[in-house]
Amino acid sequence: MTRRIGKICLVTLVFILSTGMAHANALKFVVTDAPALGVDKGRNGPSNTKSKADKAVDINNASKAELKTLQGVDDALAAKIIAGRPYPSKANLVTHNIIPAGLYLQLKQRIIAKQK
Repeated sequence: MTRRIGKICLVTLVFILSTGMAHANALKFVVTDAPALGVDKGRNGPSNTKSKADKAVDINNASKAELKTLQGVDDALAAKIIAGRPYPSKANLVTHNIIPAGLYLQLKQRIIAKQK
């Protein structure tokens, strides 16, 4: 009986340790990728590495020229976006068939839909 309890304890201990190691490896992965995400591990907090090109474009107020700075947006598409204003959400570009879903997936991090 004591051997059986000993085996159960040993198996449980191995399981707990292996789970802990997997968790530690997952944390290590997140920390190593922090610089790629624009996070500064220094004392001053996150780094402000956003350049002017990374600034979000407001689809409700942007000019045609500003909309054309987005990759994949040409004159016709910019005019179509302007004609469909105002947008309650940036996802409305897809639901109202203004732009294709694939292009939206590329642009969704670079656009916003501010409300007045």
